[in-house]
Amino acid sequence: MQTVTDPLAIETHGLVKVFGTTRAVDHLDLQVPAGTVYGVLGPNGAGKTTAVRLLATLLRPDAGHARVLGHDLYTEGHEIRKRVSLTGQFASVDEDLTGHENLVLLARLLGYVRTDARRRSTDLLADFDLTEAADQQVTRYSGGMRRRLDIAASIVARPQLLFLDEPTTGLDPRSRSQVWDLIRGLAAGGTTVVLTTQYLEEADRLADRIAIIDGGRLAAEGTAAQLKSSVGSGSLRVRVSDPADRPAAEAALARALHRPVHEEADPVELTVQVSDAGAIAHALAALTHAGIAISDLAVGQPSLDEVFLALTGRRATTNDAAATAS
Repeated sequence: MQTVTDPLAIETHGLVKVFGTTRAVDHLDLQVPAGTVYGVLGPNGAGKTTAVRLLATLLRPDAGHARVLGHDLYTEGHEIRKRVSLTGQFASVDEDLTGHENLVLLARLLGYVRTDARRRSTDLLADFDLTEAADQQVTRYSGGMRRRLDIAASIVARPQLLFLDEPTTGLDPRSRSQVWDLIRGLAAGGTTVVLTTQYLEEADRLADRIAIIDGGRLAAEGTAAQLKSSVGSGSLRVRVSDPADRPAAEAALARALHRPVHEEADPVELTVQVSDAGAIAHALAALTHAGIAISDLAVGQPSLDEVFLALTGRRATTNDAAATAS
């Protein structure tokens, strides 16, 4: 892991958490610069949620050391809890209350007087584009609206550090984009955001730095550009004209390049890592010799998915048997 010179919101050394025979977090070292969006990327079972729960003082580590916002995780948990907030994977608001009532209730519990609680609720509902739904019961909200209200509830007390645990899971693309805009706004306002995600595009677009976690361990850490360059090769993307030709194209590319070829979600697309222009020419010759027509070909920097694959031997979207410790 590269040394980070900016002030740190989080610093961990050898953090461990064990559940029975499962090491959900296994000697995890992190350095999260203050005032940034820090992405924690990995599949279900990687240890992301457990790490967040440890740093938010909801779980106690079995070993290792950590400081959050300058405070010791073991001895100053009460100071950490004053300064952080956590939005988990599931809605935490009361569905029988309106959006406005939820935020006023939380503000009152956090010590706001009634007038200030109402004002804070009104401001947050406006910031999160929920004013028109303020007086509707949350049970009538869409998934994206509930998620926005969840995040609004997390910042009633203006935390210095916000943990967002897979905040866009299950959302449609439009709602996901809205949540991304909210996260950017929070970071621009000075809040440090730790974002766990399975979505590679999400980490790529939002995070200033990214930690790739697999099996509770840190596989790699850096900016998106640094992680992509660490793979040391480019990515060749091939689209065949006929979906029926994809298996033959995959076999031809594998024979020609002696590298794994990966089928993408698009039924006509394949990707493979290439090292130089000569490899690209060799790939084209192999496809031509096999009589396979292609509709498009592009060479570019590896994606974060390909980085994850190179580091761990599997794609980041792979489910893990230990999903309960994700």
